[in-house]
Amino acid sequence: MLIATTARAFTDSATSPVACSASLSLSLSTILTLHKGTAAAMDARGVGLKANVCFGRAKRRSLGSGIWGEGVRGCPEILKRRSSFGVRIKTGVALAVLTSDVNQETMVFRAPMFGNETADPKSVASMILGGGNGSQLFPLTNTRATPAVPIGGCYRLIDIPMSNCINSGINKIFIMTQFNSASLNRHLSRTYNFGNGINFGDGFVEVLAATQTSGEAGMGWFQGTADAVRQFTWVFEDNKNKNIEHILILSGDQLYRMDYMDLVQKHIDTNADITVSCVPVDHSRASDYGLVKMDKAGRIAQFSEKPKGVDLEAMVIVCKVIMFLLSILIGTTDNKEINYIYGVQSYGGTFLPMSCQDSLKYPYIASMGVYVFRRDILLKLLRWKYPKSNDFGSDILPSAVKEHNVQGYMFNDYWEDIGTIRSFFDANLALTEQPPNFEFYDPMTPFYTSPRFLPPTKIEKCRVVDAIVSHGCFLRECGIERSIVGVRSRLDYGSELKDTMMMGADIYETEAEIASLLADGKVPIGVGQNTKIRNCIVDMNARIGKNIVIQNKDGVQEADRPSEGFYIRSGITIVVKNATIKDGTII
Repeated sequence: MLIATTARAFTDSATSPVACSASLSLSLSTILTLHKGTAAAMDARGVGLKANVCFGRAKRRSLGSGIWGEGVRGCPEILKRRSSFGVRIKTGVALAVLTSDVNQETMVFRAPMFGNETADPKSVASMILGGGNGSQLFPLTNTRATPAVPIGGCYRLIDIPMSNCINSGINKIFIMTQFNSASLNRHLSRTYNFGNGINFGDGFVEVLAATQTSGEAGMGWFQGTADAVRQFTWVFEDNKNKNIEHILILSGDQLYRMDYMDLVQKHIDTNADITVSCVPVDHSRASDYGLVKMDKAGRIAQFSEKPKGVDLEAMVIVCKVIMFLLSILIGTTDNKEINYIYGVQSYGGTFLPMSCQDSLKYPYIASMGVYVFRRDILLKLLRWKYPKSNDFGSDILPSAVKEHNVQGYMFNDYWEDIGTIRSFFDANLALTEQPPNFEFYDPMTPFYTSPRFLPPTKIEKCRVVDAIVSHGCFLRECGIERSIVGVRSRLDYGSELKDTMMMGADIYETEAEIASLLADGKVPIGVGQNTKIRNCIVDMNARIGKNIVIQNKDGVQEADRPSEGFYIRSGITIVVKNATIKDGTII
């Protein structure tokens, strides 16, 4: 909105602020206050005042016949007179056009009538996507949804977006489920029960399970991320959600700490229809993500979902300095020729949200799969504009960037996509490093999980190096190195874990029960005597006997042995949930 505020001595009649269109002609005897994000305006002499200018103070003695602001074009006389006063044009100050007949003794400058809108968490609802079949994390997702997979010793993946929402002040949360959702639902009800409306205001946590309804459109399951949200757009028409203005779309398989309200504030400040949270990535992982290019205003000009080959090369971002050096090296300033010889994409109009040095290491900008939509835009896209499009990354966003204001928000902190067994394994073991790139505990923004009311871990003559040991464990004369030991784990005499994630157990077995199982030649839950485990994921309630070696000595990359209780993925041995590995086994 353009606000034209006239001073008392500038015109014959006193006026109040008036909302004007971009084409309105304004008197030269007018002080213009241009709100951030407005369109440009022209005054009566044809002087163009550029938009996106911040408010600031204007000193009366320095105001000759001139213009102050981000940019000027038009009237040569005014530009010349402005220069004669020796005034430096500076961004972010008041805009003014004054003529010599103004009585400067009676000039009045008004303070800005409007400031930036502050993002309100109450106007935001989050939708966490957790309904995928989790094939990339199989066999960990054989009996559970991806967001229910344990991480970090005592957490679940769903705790990441849930805790980020709570720490951001967002208390309207929907979780969308479809496959193997029983354990996820149980965890949510035990951990995030918002107390029958007590002490949580208008907040809620609601599970939106995939359902089949009458009519052809309701007979199928979720066909993708966009289709999952589409099937539940009706929730935003509910009276209790009438004040929701922005919808935050989140993934349930990522590890990061983020204040979502910073993202929403950027969304509001840029008057965006959609805002995509982005991170820089290197070449080895670029084709796993949706890649973007942004212009200098932060607007996404191009979106390509998991490109490969030539399409991947086209998404490289290169610093102007590097392009200049390349041009000197080959003796040409032709960007097309540089691209042809070196296989890089010219900077062109693409915004480079990092240093030149970082752009060499991370030459791509990837979407995190975290989006903010204006409510009306989301409903329009899903219901009417793209009713058959099923996925945000591959269908909706590549088209939307051509027709809507789609902004990019650069997230420069730790972020890891837990999309494969290898990334899941590496992200967990990285938590044991000192100092770690990411840790769950932060006094200001803690991560929440189910309260289990377990006793402290008991350790008897153990050697523990760079490890995370959760609560309620019993460790007897064992060795643990660069490993995670989950809740209720039991490691017996002489056992060793190295580069291993042990998820723990759902129940305790008493000493009497353990003795009875051993007497009958059976295997209790936990790790038996003198067993050595390397480079392994041990799922919940696994029973691993004594004198066992699990280390994949032959370096097998892929193997399926469900009858024997294990799989191998990317060279990592996975002992499945509730499996029993008999005494003396070598894997």
